[in-house]
Amino acid sequence: MSDYRVLPGPEHFLPPAAASMGIRLPNPGEAHINGVIASEEKAYEEAAKQFLMAKVPTIFPGPLVLWAWNEKAAKKATAVRHLYNTLKECVQPGQSPMLIPMPDYRPKYPKIDPEIEINPNHPNLTIWHNKIDCCMFIGVHCHQANLSLKIIRGGTSCYTIAMCAQAGHEDAMLSFRDASVEKIMKLADWVRKLKGTVQPRLTSAKSGASN
Repeated sequence: MSDYRVLPGPEHFLPPAAASMGIRLPNPGEAHINGVIASEEKAYEEAAKQFLMAKVPTIFPGPLVLWAWNEKAAKKATAVRHLYNTLKECVQPGQSPMLIPMPDYRPKYPKIDPEIEINPNHPNLTIWHNKIDCCMFIGVHCHQANLSLKIIRGGTSCYTIAMCAQAGHEDAMLSFRDASVEKIMKLADWVRKLKGTVQPRLTSAKSGASN
């Protein structure tokens, strides 16, 4: 087992790919927390706690759930909206949940508008601008998600959660695999279950650059 752990940063300018440090992906029915294989049930609880502790818990839905390219995607999008609404209902005063889309993967130059979108090529800009301290990626193609997760880990202290439709994301602090409507709804159930039991941090996330 690797001694390396996938933890909130800022790690350094070029953080290593977690896979190169010996972090392996979970098997079906498993998840991982900080690079350590864990049960899905434990991961649901931890993800809900991280959302409820965060000052600005944020969901980043990607193209795979933003665009209704099939019935399955549309159902996942509805579940993501339910998760966001549940989060809004369960946070305490002073917490500000957000839902910021990643509509496509094209680099946005000369600037990105960090108040309305996130882009995998410079996700840290959206994290810094909105002072996001916990986020979840869902519906983002794996190669683009891993790029974003590495950049976030390298330059911010944001806690990252990935709900992956495939085998999971080793570069996230917490990752589920085989994402489905049922799993998204179950995470919402855990958020509701833990409502009022988790003390929020209510401090801004640190970053590798001044805000």
